[in-house]
Amino acid sequence: MRQDSGMDYKLVFASLKQTCEDNISLFSELSDSTYSPATQRLATCIKQIQEHGQALEPVVASFTAVYHHYDFDAQMPGNGYRSLVKVLLSCLLHIIQKGQYIVANHGSAFFREEHNAAEMEAYCSALCQLRALLHLAQRLINDNHCGQLYSLHDRELSNCFVQEYSSMHKACFYGRCLGFQFSPQLRPFLQTVVISMVSYGETFGKQQSGLGIAALSLLTSGKYVIDPELRGAEFERITQNLDMRFWKSFWNLTESGLITGFTRMASNQVQVNFPLTIPPVALRLPLASDPSLSITVSPPVAHWGPGPVHMRLISYDLRDGQDSEELLALSRSDPPSIVHLPWVQPQPRSPSLLIHFHGGGFVAQTSKSHENYLRSWSKLMSVPILSVDYSLSPEAPFPRALEECFYAYCWALKNCHLLGSTAERVCLAGDSAGGNLCITVSMKALSTGIRVADGIMAAYPATLLTTDASPSRLLTLIDPLLPLGVLAKCLNAYAGVDSDAVTPAAECPNLSAFCRDTAVLLGDLTQGASNWIQSFLGPARASGSSSSLALTPRRASTSSAHARGDPTEAVGYPEGFAPLRSESLAFVNLTSCPLIRNPFVSPLLAPEALLRGLPPVHIVASALDALLDDSVMFAKKLRAMGQPVSLTVVEDLPHGFLSLSQLAKETDVATDVCVARMREIFHQEPPKDTKPAERPSG
Repeated sequence: MRQDSGMDYKLVFASLKQTCEDNISLFSELSDSTYSPATQRLATCIKQIQEHGQALEPVVASFTAVYHHYDFDAQMPGNGYRSLVKVLLSCLLHIIQKGQYIVANHGSAFFREEHNAAEMEAYCSALCQLRALLHLAQRLINDNHCGQLYSLHDRELSNCFVQEYSSMHKACFYGRCLGFQFSPQLRPFLQTVVISMVSYGETFGKQQSGLGIAALSLLTSGKYVIDPELRGAEFERITQNLDMRFWKSFWNLTESGLITGFTRMASNQVQVNFPLTIPPVALRLPLASDPSLSITVSPPVAHWGPGPVHMRLISYDLRDGQDSEELLALSRSDPPSIVHLPWVQPQPRSPSLLIHFHGGGFVAQTSKSHENYLRSWSKLMSVPILSVDYSLSPEAPFPRALEECFYAYCWALKNCHLLGSTAERVCLAGDSAGGNLCITVSMKALSTGIRVADGIMAAYPATLLTTDASPSRLLTLIDPLLPLGVLAKCLNAYAGVDSDAVTPAAECPNLSAFCRDTAVLLGDLTQGASNWIQSFLGPARASGSSSSLALTPRRASTSSAHARGDPTEAVGYPEGFAPLRSESLAFVNLTSCPLIRNPFVSPLLAPEALLRGLPPVHIVASALDALLDDSVMFAKKLRAMGQPVSLTVVEDLPHGFLSLSQLAKETDVATDVCVARMREIFHQEPPKDTKPAERPSG
């Protein structure tokens, strides 16, 4: 699905050159009476863009000459180096479009010179930072072996990059340039997320009721809508010090009754949808090599001893066994959500069973957060789905989640008749952290000797939970949904490094509680974002201040060095160039916890003996995801071992695109790819052009 062309960049740079020359010519012909301060800003900005463009063209040429060596294969090109070039070209295309508009409309009575100057300055700042990222990527490509995307054995290089991230200016990517690299249909959603975070963060802590905080936040959000520079600076400040309490609260909003109610109304209706609680009882399962022999599977015990495992059963059709007293006795809802019309007989058990592990960075969300696409999957593939609500970090670090998911998998195999399936074909599916758990559960099944699933569909999985540098992880500098600090905090929490006390959020039964939790959640983000990035990136590098462009509040500095040394010297930028520096510094404590490199934590580091025998693994990744290189390198490792594996790279989408279904055409296409891969595992034929009848709600 990749469509990069080695010749595209030449056309883009030629157009950029012409646009800059046209603008410079326009400004040089203006009289003194029409040469305003805003015109001067535009002229200065265009000259800076011209200089960046001249420096970047040979850099891009060098990447396009070699980045095919880092692809999974010629049919599915995709890696972090391609992604960085794609993002840069996207930025340049925005600049070209804006520059051409200025030339064509500068003399118009309706031309807003101040607005256009601010727009061009924002993209000039973004271009400067992208130039720095490409330089960092050059160091990676020079220091790593050909085809290797990670610096797995170069801690100094990875630490240098992490410390560089901590001081680089990011606000420009959260203001006017927010989401420029993604599908245009997703940008309003991203803007809503960022504005919500900063406005709620401002009102958090005030002595107001839940509704009062929500109302006050709504009022204060207006200034962030009309002032993108302020919004970007505030979002950067927030995400420089993020703590886990805020992050968990933020994602727990998707668990509120109000939001899940809206989600259910908007998604496919199903006949079966209720939570289950499985008691911690030892299970006997047959050995895969000799079914006449069996092995005992113990319940989860890590950290606090045996405990129940929670999960959710979703089925578009009511099937035999799903309304049995034995299963309903395990239900946590009263009464269980089953639509059972007396004149409709339950369908026979399906030969297929889908076991799902949700994403959320190991620290947040449940099956509720992912119901929207799970309902669609159950309808499209006519398959019951068991989604596991594993315990979350930091309260339950590794290996608790893995133990619970493995136990749930074993329980599902033994009790598939209750789930409406004969389990002739079993597929594991998960996204992000859930993709990691799909792989590691299969590794555990192999090492235990029980049946492994018939296939895995992992969407943008995290296969390397270290802070090692890679070209795609450079994208965390510009990604509003997966900043580097968020990623690192999740990894540290799962490894047990982050011991912050967190109180799980309760369900919100009414609007007031919902508003109150929303305010607390997003307020915590204000403090939280910074602590997160700080605890991940290492000692921050300070920067001084130099002149800032007009209309750019809290603009980053380019002149001063950090107390521990000049970051420009440490990275070795070209003479005369330095990235913009942030005024909100991140103090980062890099973790050296050996557990991070445990193969059941980071399967990319697993020895071949633990991976040999895995079922077919189908990975669906995004070209603009910071974890893209995790997918590419893991797929290449499996292929080199002779293991069945496929990799699909979709375009223009961020990490977590499954939860963004129906927001853009691209998300629908990506979801269709995931469904197609699961159909392959189930040996299902592609759907015919018939529309299934609607079912009663459930």
